[in-house]
Amino acid sequence: MLPFNIRIPEAQKGVAYMLLAVVFFSGMNASVKMLGHLPAHELILLRSIISFSISYAIIKRLGLKLPGNNRKWLWVRGLSGTVALFLFFLSLRMMPLATASTIQYLSPIFTVLFATFINHQKVKPLQVFFFVMAFAGVWCIKGFDDRVSLYALAVGIASAAVAGLAYNAIIKCKDTDHPVVVMIYFPLMSLPIMAVACMWEFQMPHGWDWLFILLMGLTAQVAQYSATVALQSGTAAKVAPWNYVGAVLAVINGYIFFGESIGAFALLGMAIIVIALIFSARFNPKTR
Repeated sequence: MLPFNIRIPEAQKGVAYMLLAVVFFSGMNASVKMLGHLPAHELILLRSIISFSISYAIIKRLGLKLPGNNRKWLWVRGLSGTVALFLFFLSLRMMPLATASTIQYLSPIFTVLFATFINHQKVKPLQVFFFVMAFAGVWCIKGFDDRVSLYALAVGIASAAVAGLAYNAIIKCKDTDHPVVVMIYFPLMSLPIMAVACMWEFQMPHGWDWLFILLMGLTAQVAQYSATVALQSGTAAKVAPWNYVGAVLAVINGYIFFGESIGAFALLGMAIIVIALIFSARFNPKTR
């Protein structure tokens, strides 16, 4: 359910949850950018502690069972989600907020590509054209934005690719497990991995850091739940384009909170990616 028990038509459920996810993911990204002086693995550990605490409390309250039913894909979701988030947090440290967020929107492309093997989904020739168009947009960002190194670009694309695998794992569990059970597998995987990493490098947060850590964890929790419900709603082709509203929010947040200017060619590249992904979603074969 949406916060405050808001009632919405079933046909619009996926869209409503995806828009909610976009807004709260935007808040999470801004919080992470504010905490850029802390190591990426430390931020994931702190976020995972908050996520696990909330998810476990909800699971107990609802009387849900762990370790869940579709365990193979639940573990795939947890591991791929951990890797994707780590890479995304790294990319946020190395490039402007709007640029990192826009490159992350390549994940729907990888979602469809992985789906050809995982869910036996066919890719239409027109979709291939839009995929190439999206990558041209990425190169526009890299080629004309001196703040984006080749390494940072590679990290961002890798994050989007692994996120595509995580999304397919979520879809695989849509008929077997509750969204909160799917969600808790992220902290189940990330907590031990990031705890070990923090043994070698950990910086104690100070002052306002704790507020942004709390905001990061809470916004991420709401966003992840909303995205999981949207993906499991059975209307992915309809809700996917609404995810790209986040590109606009990223530009606004980057300008307002971090004083980030966006060059004309980099802005053009972002526009190309968003347009390509919107049209790709429209031509996405309906498999559910």
